[in-house]
Amino acid sequence: MRLLQILLSCLLFSATSIGAQVNYPDYREIYVNDFANLLPDEIESDIRSRLKELRDKRDIEFTVITIRSMRDYGHDGPIEPFATGLFNDWGVGNADRNDGVMMLIARNDRHMRIEVGAGYGMNKNLAMKEIIEGDILPYFREDNYAEGISVGVDSVIHDLTGYWPGEYDASRAERAFSAFQRFLDWIGNWIYAILAPFLLVPVRLYFRWKRNKPRYCLRDGKKMVRLDEDADDARLVPGQIMEETLKSVDYDVWKCPTCDHIKIEAYRAWFSSYGACPSCSFRTVEGDTTVIRSATKSSEGLKRIDYHCLHCGHEYSEERTIPRVTESSSSSSSFGGGSSSGGGASGSW
Repeated sequence: MRLLQILLSCLLFSATSIGAQVNYPDYREIYVNDFANLLPDEIESDIRSRLKELRDKRDIEFTVITIRSMRDYGHDGPIEPFATGLFNDWGVGNADRNDGVMMLIARNDRHMRIEVGAGYGMNKNLAMKEIIEGDILPYFREDNYAEGISVGVDSVIHDLTGYWPGEYDASRAERAFSAFQRFLDWIGNWIYAILAPFLLVPVRLYFRWKRNKPRYCLRDGKKMVRLDEDADDARLVPGQIMEETLKSVDYDVWKCPTCDHIKIEAYRAWFSSYGACPSCSFRTVEGDTTVIRSATKSSEGLKRIDYHCLHCGHEYSEERTIPRVTESSSSSSSFGGGSSSGGGASGSW
């Protein structure tokens, strides 16, 4: 019995120690905290206005947060305990009703969660799961994070209130007309989804033909052979191998079987988040954004983007202005003290 008590004490101490290592970020405002820099300024402002309207019209606090990785804050594990801890650390939602909502996206971990306040119990779990799987992740899988977050915010608001943003004070006829417009948009999207593959077929076939068509050696005119992935890595320099690892550029290596002449062709990824390094020129640069001075109603803010090349290690920074906060996007300074008991849903892409 004594041994069992000692083991339980050790487990409790270990769990407490692990939890104590988590250092949650401080929020800059209660609506949108885009620490991973996934949202263009215009879309971020639009989302903020919708979340502010939700709070003004229905007194529901809904916050969106993006981070690069949970490891940046000392958490190495599933997103659920991190999201619940962050929700409670910030105190999202009304303290009496516990009706707050938090959408958390961990970009590099490729995990997200919609955490809901304890007042919902487990009643919102299925609805949030359907929103994540049906409305958000299809965009995330195409690296279109801004659109996925925007659409997801609208869907969550509609589930919470029964209204779409901008329709709280609309008449029944106005809501019906808006619903009809959304239906037409939905039909249009389905038509596009059906026709797009057929429209893209000729384009895809052309690029596939262009990439796979025979190459002939410029030296002796012999037909060249494309090397497989293992063999072509031996012909690439470290920077090119890093680009392939990051999936920012893909390389084909063609070899003449007669004279051993080598031809290397590069194919840039369309939606890569990595930029070109000014030092080594490889597309292996990632950026991390830090807000130096927050924007206010009367003055612009300032943010610094620190760039780091994952190949040569070159580092540099640049500063950009943050637009002034407009009256419609101004936010309260703190959350209402709500808490979560772990309800909500998660997703990965």
